[in-house]
Amino acid sequence: MRKTLSTALLVLGLVVIATGAQAARQDNDGFLYGTVVTDSGKEYTGFLRWNADEEAFWDDLFHSAKTKLPYIDEVDRADRRRDRKKHTNIKIFGFRVNVESDDWAGDDSRVFIARFGDIERITVKGDDAARLDMKGGESLDVEGYANDVGATILVKDAGLGEIELHWDNIDTIRFAAAPRGADPGEQRLYGKLETRIGSFEGFIQWDKEECLASDRLDGETEDGELSIPMGSIARIERHGSQGCEVTLKDGRDYRLRGSNDVNDDNRGIMVEDKRYGRVVIYWDEFDRLDFEDRKDSGRGYGDYKGQKPLSGTVVGKDGEKHRGRIVFDLDESENWEMLNGNWRDAEYNIPFALVARIEPGRDESRVLLRGGEELWLEDSQDVTENNDGLLIFDQGDADPLYLRWQQIESIEFGD
Repeated sequence: MRKTLSTALLVLGLVVIATGAQAARQDNDGFLYGTVVTDSGKEYTGFLRWNADEEAFWDDLFHSAKTKLPYIDEVDRADRRRDRKKHTNIKIFGFRVNVESDDWAGDDSRVFIARFGDIERITVKGDDAARLDMKGGESLDVEGYANDVGATILVKDAGLGEIELHWDNIDTIRFAAAPRGADPGEQRLYGKLETRIGSFEGFIQWDKEECLASDRLDGETEDGELSIPMGSIARIERHGSQGCEVTLKDGRDYRLRGSNDVNDDNRGIMVEDKRYGRVVIYWDEFDRLDFEDRKDSGRGYGDYKGQKPLSGTVVGKDGEKHRGRIVFDLDESENWEMLNGNWRDAEYNIPFALVARIEPGRDESRVLLRGGEELWLEDSQDVTENNDGLLIFDQGDADPLYLRWQQIESIEFGD
């Protein structure tokens, strides 16, 4: 009897250990999941990855351009253009560009950015066009600007295995939380990033692409070319513009060069820092990245909720206060939308839900976040005098009030 009981307890212990290990491997909350319906009516359900090797998580950003701008018509064009500089400095993919123009650019479209977790459904409308149904009830038409529309979608269908579906064969994509026990077979990258402007910690996307332990870091050594699984790496440290030092978890280290993974052609190191949202660090600011093993994979689909219109109190330069629903830059009207700006070679994409206060400036603005952090952001229409101003919808007024950026002292967002 005692032997039988011991054996039973041993088996039970092994089952518990195995179950725990399996649960760790199968933590799937953060992974994209859904059903892709093709034009032929076939359905493919499973974990999703955009363009086969890019976005794979709910906090990844979907980029395109809005094709309908209903709030633009609320304001006279001449009023929007008043006080604009002729020369405008903007930053595109890390490069500063001087644009000479006395016209207002943006009547036809605006950049659309949202986390995948805020999207409920995508309906394909053309080669690079779609309609997005958001969780908050809004529907938006988008087109072009980035490869997130027109993409190839990799589906890990539990019954069929992996299948790549091309955009022009897709009718709709319906997002959903992954079922309990569904195994993505992958581990997400997590780490602490040391930069010249401070430390950032969170889930990592290296070179705007590698985000899984199975993704590879490519480079050349004095002994030949290497392609290292990201999950084998303990640390990456920058060495000048043309290379970096890579330390593996087993203690070996290599000096790599010769590819955009490991030099200043790197497109940026993304970190999903819970204080800010998505931050992109470019090579000149990057010092070192230390990876950490994490069992979780990020916020689940069900965690993206509570979407609601922007609202708050706007104080004018004249001291007058205006309260109501806010449309920021005649464009962003919901709290899932993004405030964009740069500081040195770091690019911030901050959900408005995290923003407590903005104090507008000509070339930069002071931004206070709900967690207490303070940022000075520049190089973006959102945070410079190129901002097209605010509409404030007071429930007592038939028409919204329009304030130009130069007329605003502060914007305090409500909860």
